[in-house]
Amino acid sequence: MTGFPFKPAKAVAHLKAADPRLAAIIDTVGPLRMELKHSRSLFGALAEAIVYQQLSNKAAATIYGRVEALYPDAHDGFAPRDILATPDEALRGCGLSRAKVLAVQDLARRVESGELPTLDAAHTIPDTELIERLVKVRGIGRWSAEMFLMFRLGRPDVLPVDDYSLRKAYAKAFRKRALPSPNALKKAGEKWRPYRTVASWYLWRVLELPSS
Repeated sequence: MTGFPFKPAKAVAHLKAADPRLAAIIDTVGPLRMELKHSRSLFGALAEAIVYQQLSNKAAATIYGRVEALYPDAHDGFAPRDILATPDEALRGCGLSRAKVLAVQDLARRVESGELPTLDAAHTIPDTELIERLVKVRGIGRWSAEMFLMFRLGRPDVLPVDDYSLRKAYAKAFRKRALPSPNALKKAGEKWRPYRTVASWYLWRVLELPSS
């Protein structure tokens, strides 16, 4: 596990000291196995995120592969200018919905114009500011932006409070009868700062454990 801008062992130790209940979960789950997904560019990562929304991984991979096949000469992946030069019909022919075609085109325009940062520059921008810039893209909501920060950039302190699975995991882990509201989860997660990303990863693993 490499590429994180923080020390995983330090993060785990902090969480175990800060929250006894989470410490028990960490002991049950075991070592942190969170992995960052390789990104060739910010555009490539977000274009892939748009394509994968609301689809199974298999279906999305097929569609994404068809889009890539439109650009056989793009050895490092298609670029914003490639998308902007492609007729809507060709993109729709790959299996993209009308909404996703518009979203990918909007992303391409914003990257091409310099409105969005490069991947290298994104690493230097604070979480809140970067999320605010990303959600201006059509089809990129706060959840998608948070997943980008967590699993592409490795940001240590992201807590996606609107994520249904995370709320469900918290309810199971802390023996709550009802799902916490986003605000309640945010309040509960204050003790996990500055490693709420790692806390989230461990909570998600709770859904994979047998119910006690």
